[in-house]
Amino acid sequence: MSDLAKQMADCLRRQLQPTALEVLDESWRHQGHAGANGTGYGTHFRVRIASPLLAGKRRVEQHRLVYDALRDFIAQGVHALAIEVHAENPAG
Repeated sequence: MSDLAKQMADCLRRQLQPTALEVLDESWRHQGHAGANGTGYGTHFRVRIASPLLAGKRRVEQHRLVYDALRDFIAQGVHALAIEVHAENPAG
């Protein structure tokens, strides 16, 4: 896990109290795309999360909570987030 992905995961743990969480830096898959910085990391992320704070909410509300939690990271150059919200532990 990259340092930035770890920082993002720590932030999500503090704010959304997930029961399961995975933050993946997929920037290398987006080389040459809009928002890529040429380094292969730090711009495109996938967040897989399960949290009681997201349960029962519409998808747009769930995604808004994740985006709001990561607002500072987005302002500092995270270009894209793919968000997968799971009702339970994604591994279970």
